[in-house]
Amino acid sequence: MNAVQAVFARRPQALRKLYLSEARIPQLQPLLKWCVANRVGYRVVDDGDLQKLAASAHHEGVVAEVLREEPLPLSSWLRDLPAGPQCALWLDGVGNPHNFGAILRSAAHFGVSAMLLPKHATLSLSGAAARVAEGGAETLPMVRLGREDNSLAQLHAAGFQLAATVVRGGSDVFNITLPQRLIYVLGAEAVGMSPELAAACDLRVSIPGSGAVESLNVASATAVLLAQWASRNR
Repeated sequence: MNAVQAVFARRPQALRKLYLSEARIPQLQPLLKWCVANRVGYRVVDDGDLQKLAASAHHEGVVAEVLREEPLPLSSWLRDLPAGPQCALWLDGVGNPHNFGAILRSAAHFGVSAMLLPKHATLSLSGAAARVAEGGAETLPMVRLGREDNSLAQLHAAGFQLAATVVRGGSDVFNITLPQRLIYVLGAEAVGMSPELAAACDLRVSIPGSGAVESLNVASATAVLLAQWASRNR
């Protein structure tokens, strides 16, 4: 519900078709009126059809077909970025759509400026990720990086420092001064980030814990990291 409402609020022109349960008609009246005025089709369907369309039982009574936005080039994003404190996320291999959606939700909550995607990354905004993001997918741009060395140079020139997030061996994120313009680099769920990229970062940070488990899930870790940056820069 929140994901569909967020698309309607920010880029209704991307809506292509709407499916909803009868119970959702009263809440979605403004959207349905817009669909009629703009000749966008909608259908009232049963719960089984919604589950098939969403590939999930967690559809909350509404499913929308939506056009994806193309990622921005890094140079375009940097050109329009305001001065002052900024935080972005570089996703190096994160692939699970539910983790991606949870990361998007946390990023939207803490006012992250962008999600940076490596040149050849296949990660994109799926329906599952958009649903888990609860509308957060509509609040921040996706940025497609070019060559890694060029991207690093562009980010450094714009005043950013990059922090490799590592399970162990990094500085305690709660006891260091984080830069005002920061890129957190997050590695894949199973294997982490590439050693070459980690070595190219300006600092390495870790989240200390009890040791009862090896580490936090990447989405949970992202929320902790972003909260710590926001607490120092807001």
